[in-house]
Amino acid sequence: MSESSPAVRPGHLYIVATPIGHLGDLSPRAQAVLGAVDRILAEDTRNSRALLAHFGIATRLGALHEHNESTASTPLVQELVAGASLALISDAGTPLVSDPGFVLVREARAAGVPVIAVPGPCAAIAALSVSGLPSDRFVFEGFLPAKAAARRARLQALAGEARTLILYESSHRIVEAAADIGAVFGERSVCLARELTKLYEQSVVLAAHTLPAWLAEDANRTRGEFVLLIAGTPDDDRTEHDGERVLRLLLRELPPSSAARLAADISGARRKDLYALALKITNESPQTCS
Repeated sequence: MSESSPAVRPGHLYIVATPIGHLGDLSPRAQAVLGAVDRILAEDTRNSRALLAHFGIATRLGALHEHNESTASTPLVQELVAGASLALISDAGTPLVSDPGFVLVREARAAGVPVIAVPGPCAAIAALSVSGLPSDRFVFEGFLPAKAAARRARLQALAGEARTLILYESSHRIVEAAADIGAVFGERSVCLARELTKLYEQSVVLAAHTLPAWLAEDANRTRGEFVLLIAGTPDDDRTEHDGERVLRLLLRELPPSSAARLAADISGARRKDLYALALKITNESPQTCS
C-alpha cells in the first residue's frame, strides 16, 4: 500500500462493517478501505472472499476468529506497529458485536495503534430502529445461553431491566428461547426480527407469551437469523422485582420482619407485600410486622 492512498494510513487498524444481507449496504468508504489496506482479517475467509469478489476487491485475506484470536492478535499488533495497515471484518455486520475482534482491538490500543471505525450495518440497531419499542435506552445482551437452565436463569435476571433488551438467537434454538421468553415476560411486548435486509425479511411485535404459538403457525418463521427485542419492565414491576431481589439477600442474615422492612426502605416496594413474600420464602408462621 502506498502512503499516498486517500483511503487508509500506515499503522492503522480499521474496523469495517459489512452487509448483514443486502450487498448494497457495503458503503463506498468501506469498499475503498478494504481495497487499500495491506491485509483484511476475516472471521471466515471463505464467506469474505465471496463478498470481496463481488466488489472486485483483491486484498489479501487472513483469518481472525474466536479460536485463534488470543494467539494471533499479538503478532498482528506487531505488524501494525511496524507500519502495516489492516482491516477487520466479520461474517456480517459490525465486528465485535457478538463477533471476534475484542482481543485485537484491546491489544492494538494498548500498543498505541490508531483504531478507526468504518461504520455500517448492525443487526441489533437495525432491528431496534423498526421495532417500535423504546429506543432512547437499551441494552444488548447478545446470544442467550444454549443450555435451558442457564437460559432461563439469564432471562429471570433480566426481567427487572427497565431498558429495551436486545438479544440474538439462531434458528436452532429460537423455539426453545421463545418458550422461555414467553414464560418469563408474559404480557411484555416483544419484537422478533429475522433475516434483516434479506429476501425473506420479517418483523412482528406481539405479547411475549404469544410468541411460541406465532412461530408454530408457519415453519418458515423459525428459519434464518433472529434479533429479539423485549420491552423494559414498567416502573411498578421493576420496583417489585428489585424489592424481591433485595429481600432474598437480606433473608440470608435477618428474620422476615426485619428483612421486609429494610427491603421496602431500599427498593420502594410495599412492606406488607415483601413481608408476605418473606414468610413464603422462609416457610415461617406469620408474626407481627411492626
